[in-house]
Amino acid sequence: MYQTILLCFDGTRESRKALREGSEIAEKFQAAAHLLAVVRLPVGLAATEGVVPQELFQVEQQRAREILDEGVNRLKSRGLLATGHIALGEPVEQIISKATELRANLIVLGHRHQGTLGRWWRGSVGTSLLDQAPCSVLIGMPPGE
Repeated sequence: MYQTILLCFDGTRESRKALREGSEIAEKFQAAAHLLAVVRLPVGLAATEGVVPQELFQVEQQRAREILDEGVNRLKSRGLLATGHIALGEPVEQIISKATELRANLIVLGHRHQGTLGRWWRGSVGTSLLDQAPCSVLIGMPPGE
């Protein structure tokens, strides 16, 4: 059923839970696991400065690489074929692009509870993804939600 799974990982508690759930599915179906970390470009900074300072970009990219390596190592320790990817830009766009490119059968991501104001201000990756995803989506929920 699932041959290629795209796991979205940012190192948070919520994404670690999603990683565990996604890895169990990958094991069960002997699927290839692709882990994606998205470096979100600071929109406000880019708009006011015209460009993102190179130092900030490098720090964010290094942080994403470390998070990605952690997740890939977790998957490999479970005996899974795992590949890491870093993308730059808005998470929903990058997740859809990577899922399409990989011909993923399943996208897995975590859920972070946010209030009404937070959801309005930042939007919801999960909700937007459900409307646009090229395949099934699993949203891992933290215990108690």
